[in-house]
Amino acid sequence: MAAENILIVEDEEDVLELIKYNLAKDGFKVSTAMTGEDAITTTRSVMPDLILLDLMLPAVDGLEVCRILKNDPKTSGILIIMLTAKGDESDIVTGLEMGADDYITKPFSPRVLVARIRAAIRRKKKDVAPDSQILRIYDIEIDPGRHRVTVKGKQVELTSTEFSLLYFLAKQPGWVFTRYKIVDAIKGSDYPVTDRSVDVQVVGLRKKLGRAGEYIETVRGIGYKFREE
Repeated sequence: MAAENILIVEDEEDVLELIKYNLAKDGFKVSTAMTGEDAITTTRSVMPDLILLDLMLPAVDGLEVCRILKNDPKTSGILIIMLTAKGDESDIVTGLEMGADDYITKPFSPRVLVARIRAAIRRKKKDVAPDSQILRIYDIEIDPGRHRVTVKGKQVELTSTEFSLLYFLAKQPGWVFTRYKIVDAIKGSDYPVTDRSVDVQVVGLRKKLGRAGEYIETVRGIGYKFREE
């Protein structure tokens, strides 16, 4: 099997070389770019499997690179993991809303970085589960065909929006979603879903799930995720 090609976009040469060394050592093919313009050009030329995109770039910054690539049908399917300074919550939210797939804050462990890259690629390769397939995670069973949820074998009555919210998060454990992405995904018919009403939905869902509600985790300043097994 051919190794995945990772494009590293980083303007600090020592950081770029550190990432490049660790990814190459782990068997990845590696391409590099040090500016936003080069990142766009290289992406369209190489068509990497995943882009590690630093947000703080000269001239064209990482958010603009992300926007351009995600709005181009030829490159929109390429995975993007943002590299960002810790605490830049507004940039993280903006990047995720533009379509970035994940983010890692600096400083980071090379081992964690490789693990996150492999997890992202694994998720993309997974076949999308058909709507009739029952999803089992922890002690929760979600049956989309019957629109039924059980926790430890006991049925939990959920609204249509609560069900959609739970199913959306549980299908992609560990993945962080902004409120806006959740709204786009569930579009509840029984409740006027807005970015702020997502919080209300989560509170109600956690309450109905009891102890299992702890699997739905708040990511401060960004949104929600389902705890990874």
